[in-house]
Amino acid sequence: MAEVGKGVNAGKLASNVQKRITRAQEKVLQKLGKADETKDTAFEEEVAKFNKQLTDGTKLQKDLKAYMTAVKTMHECSKRLHDCLAEMYDPEWFGKEEVDSIAEDTDLLWQDFHQKLVDNALISMDTYLAPFPDIKTRIAKRERKLVDFDSARHHFASIQKSKKKDEAKIAKAEEELGRAQKVFEEINYELQEELPTLWDSRVGIYVNAFQSVAGLEENFHRDMGKLNQNLSDIMTKLDEQRLAKKGVTTASTGKSEEAANHNLSESGSDAPKSPAKNEAPTVTNGSSDAELPPPVLYKVKVMHDYGATDSDELDLKAGDIVLVLPFANPDEQDDGWLMGVKESHWIQNKNLLVKGVFPENFTQKL
Repeated sequence: MAEVGKGVNAGKLASNVQKRITRAQEKVLQKLGKADETKDTAFEEEVAKFNKQLTDGTKLQKDLKAYMTAVKTMHECSKRLHDCLAEMYDPEWFGKEEVDSIAEDTDLLWQDFHQKLVDNALISMDTYLAPFPDIKTRIAKRERKLVDFDSARHHFASIQKSKKKDEAKIAKAEEELGRAQKVFEEINYELQEELPTLWDSRVGIYVNAFQSVAGLEENFHRDMGKLNQNLSDIMTKLDEQRLAKKGVTTASTGKSEEAANHNLSESGSDAPKSPAKNEAPTVTNGSSDAELPPPVLYKVKVMHDYGATDSDELDLKAGDIVLVLPFANPDEQDDGWLMGVKESHWIQNKNLLVKGVFPENFTQKL
């Protein structure tokens, strides 16, 4: 039985070798113009489109994988950044628990974003490209079978034209021609049906890929924006906490100096000192709450410089005193913004005409 198996394999090998030799001879004759070649322009156009489709799809798949890698890298960098903040954040600082919670939510959001990109875009591309290697193999096989068909056709024609007719050889050549034609037409028909359908499918795949990426990015950035806003608000509160503590320290120091000055004044004459003749009266840099005009709600002190970025804003310097006014229409007031007039303007002009808005967190209420 083993000997029979070896014989079959050897016979098949010899047949394959003979086929390759015959095909090579046929291709040479066709290139030399000594044998006509069957042409199918429409099919060649389909193959050209197939090759372009394969190139485009492979590039998109590669770029999607590169995009996934970049998302994963950004996730890792974001996690390290939040871990760094968590390590530095003192327990007594404002919002410690919220900061830890934001870090955890951010990490989960990155994980979810990456996984959904894989599920909705990358896997679809992998599935789409999966049949291409088999189709490419069958296109190459069709080309070989077409050469076999041309070779059998030319062989049959040459035997028919022979002066010495050999009916047995003619019959055998005709049988080989029929067999070669049948094999070629079967694979040719399959590809003629598949290639146009495959070409049309690319639009839906591209729409799905880019629509998925765009939609997932939109949702991701919206949710990430909320987390970033929450973190920014916590940082603002932390800075206010710092300024409040600094203000308490400054106020304590000011009271100590005032007490020392009061003791010095009491050590002199009990009667208040009048201004010398022709001496100008002392002008204070502010006014008491009792002297404020009716519209003014209260006063604030500017803690940081603020440069106006719009025509309706006040330009402020650290140390300025601002008289806070109510908005004519409360609906126009934005969160975190106040309306006011510099006290220096009020003292000099006794009007509240030059008013503007300014950020509340740059000031401290007096």
